[in-house]
Amino acid sequence: MAKIGIADTTFARVDMASFAIEVIRKNSKAKIERYTVPGFKDLPVACKILIEKYKCDIVMALGMAGKAAIDKQCAHEASLGLQQAQLMANRHILEVFVHTDEAKTEKELYSIAKNRSEKHALNALGLLKSKTALTKYAGRGRRQGKNDEGPIRRK
Repeated sequence: MAKIGIADTTFARVDMASFAIEVIRKNSKAKIERYTVPGFKDLPVACKILIEKYKCDIVMALGMAGKAAIDKQCAHEASLGLQQAQLMANRHILEVFVHTDEAKTEKELYSIAKNRSEKHALNALGLLKSKTALTKYAGRGRRQGKNDEGPIRRK
């Protein structure tokens, strides 16, 4: 049975993991391991631990960056760490980050966090299924967090 790791932070203003977990439970029998850390820069090691110690097949790294320059810098550093952890572990770690300046209101921010978490949970399930499970969506302008952009048609 597949095992999905969920790493999230206490810094996030929305419990993004709850949305991802609900989608995973609705659409699969995969086992879920959750690991909550204080902030962004703690995510890479949490993800690596979920893969190595808890034998997760794939991990979702959920976090929310504030509007301040230091928050954006921390998100970038965490992203680099997640990329390195993926390469070291030879496993996918889906970066599910939300930046608070993506939204004008808290209601919109909540909606983005929910949508992005749910859609990436489905992406994780697809990646677990096979390397081609998401191929049918290639070039379709799909987005996580907001409405899809759609493909560019040849004119």
